[in-house]
Amino acid sequence: MRLPLIATLAPLTLAAAAPQAAPMLEFRIDEGRNINAFVRQGPAAAHLLLRSGAHPRILAGFPAGNSGVGLWFEDSAPVTWTIVTAPRPVTLRDARGRALHGFETTVSTGAKALRIRQAVLSSIRVLRDYELLKTAPAEVLTSPRMNGDTLVWARDRLDGAAGYRLALTGVAGTRVDTRELRSGRNGRITLKVVGLTGERPLTPLQGATLLTAAAAPDAKTRNALAFLSYEEKFLAGSWRFDTYFGRDTLMSLRLLMPVLQPVAVEDGIASVLARLAPNGEVAHEEDIGEFAVLRNAKEGRGRVDTPIYDYAMVDDDFMLPPVAGAWLLDRPGGQARAAAFLARRNAGGTTNGAALARNFAWVVERTAAFARDPRVANLVGLKGDRLTGQWRDSEEGLGRGKYAYDVNAVFVPASLTAIARFARSGLLDRYLDSAQRARLAAADAQAGVWMAKAPPLFTATIPADAARRSVAAYARTAGVDAAAALATLPTGPLAFNALSLTADGRTVPVLHSDDGFALLFGLPSAGELDRSVGAMLRPFPAGLLTPIGLLVANPAYADASTQARFGRTAYHGTVVWSWQQAVLAAGLARQLERRDLPAATRTVLQRAQGELWRAIGGGGAVRTSELWSWDYRNGRYSVAPFGASSGDADESNAAQLWSTVYLAVNPPAGAR
Repeated sequence: MRLPLIATLAPLTLAAAAPQAAPMLEFRIDEGRNINAFVRQGPAAAHLLLRSGAHPRILAGFPAGNSGVGLWFEDSAPVTWTIVTAPRPVTLRDARGRALHGFETTVSTGAKALRIRQAVLSSIRVLRDYELLKTAPAEVLTSPRMNGDTLVWARDRLDGAAGYRLALTGVAGTRVDTRELRSGRNGRITLKVVGLTGERPLTPLQGATLLTAAAAPDAKTRNALAFLSYEEKFLAGSWRFDTYFGRDTLMSLRLLMPVLQPVAVEDGIASVLARLAPNGEVAHEEDIGEFAVLRNAKEGRGRVDTPIYDYAMVDDDFMLPPVAGAWLLDRPGGQARAAAFLARRNAGGTTNGAALARNFAWVVERTAAFARDPRVANLVGLKGDRLTGQWRDSEEGLGRGKYAYDVNAVFVPASLTAIARFARSGLLDRYLDSAQRARLAAADAQAGVWMAKAPPLFTATIPADAARRSVAAYARTAGVDAAAALATLPTGPLAFNALSLTADGRTVPVLHSDDGFALLFGLPSAGELDRSVGAMLRPFPAGLLTPIGLLVANPAYADASTQARFGRTAYHGTVVWSWQQAVLAAGLARQLERRDLPAATRTVLQRAQGELWRAIGGGGAVRTSELWSWDYRNGRYSVAPFGASSGDADESNAAQLWSTVYLAVNPPAGAR
């Protein structure tokens, strides 16, 4: 086992200190133009990303404080990076003796020269913005300096806390200065790279504290999950989301629950409860570290790192009750552990039970209007004038609708049902005040209204001839063959659940993968299952199925302007999100456990299960990624890493929390 270097940032020498005995986590995930190398040991954890191509960069993300260091070069002839020596964890000390944790590596490229555009050392949020917009707040930018033969960017955090450092040293004759890097006599640029952060390290969940023996023996996925798992929180994805996301945590816990150690599940749920708003809403994301310093200063609170939580999303609020119910109510013999968990107090002194009761009371109150008067205006809509509010959180993800299908047709009914079960169980009695107790008593009746009245509002019906014309025309636009898709369309009208409703109640007729949530969290009728599963599992562009994965959206039945916004370069367009396939796979398995379904519906589900798992297998090595797109040539689909194309809206994370759920979600023997 290699040991981390602990030294002092002295002008000339690095003095080694006592090694740490913590286990090493080290792995690589290479996709498209990106080399992703991960390393963690003790307090040092880093994700090194080398971007090849005409827009090269060296970037590192650190779970500590959601921080990072990045160096962007001017556009050049295509560059290909290689890693000469794998990153190793290091802990160094700045001039004031404060610990900085990170990595050291040696990298190389055949480029003769690379001109430096900009280095950015700050929060990942700042680096993310720079990658997309090529701008960063002036106060975080720092000029490089030469320290002997080493080019260094280094600064304290804006509030004076220990900051960040990026250092490049030329190797094998490579020359470095503040403007460019030039190759040595061997024609290569070879660099020793050191990246460091002074943000507070997290406490890893690993080994016996993370997974049980039931987890799938997939080393790549296990490594990705381990890198993202900490006692304080689970990270949503690296490099772009090295921090807490409420929705991602809850959905990942729900799917991974069968193979996670109890302490890991409870740490994850507790991280959500600790970040609840005073009214009980679930936090979507957190601004921490230097991003919190920047925002607090901008909003008049001074340069302080007090975390700021984002409560703009509406889906995560309704995910908490059913996920908590799956752990606290459904585990055989788990009552004693559930009671102990609810009695635990967070850092603010609030018990988990009191926090959970706060969310439950808010959910019942928020959904009461529709239960009294079940019309579109009383559904749960996006907040204010926002176009985002659930997992499809890009500006076009919901097709400019206001009321999301998954929130209203699935999560609200599932949430109210779970709350009613908690109320009957008595598990929360000691944490409820009289007002909360009265609200929870109404959950059962409200659940019934929502289950009966909300889903039908989202039904989109397309006449048979119009459906065929739409599929044929869209296939020409997308450049794919329509024959197999057309052969699967019904002879009568085509019906499916719309992605969303507009403010005035019109359906947005985009076919989508969110019906998987209904299978995972609800008990649809046989007819509903036949319709929704049939719609999703038709070949694209009639449905969502391709040989390289299940797409999350298909706009074939929508108007031309909507189709243009849902292409294969759109973040939530005709692309594959790994975890959405897992949701449907887990949902199909759950429905097949039922004993009240007719044989014909079971046959539909079993056939869909086999087709889905073949598509999942077609994704191959990108399974741990956030998402991927596709190419179509000579009648065949192939995987296209998202972010590899200059037209892609963003860049995929190589390690995504909810893409690790295949450790628990596995194909049945007959579907392998």
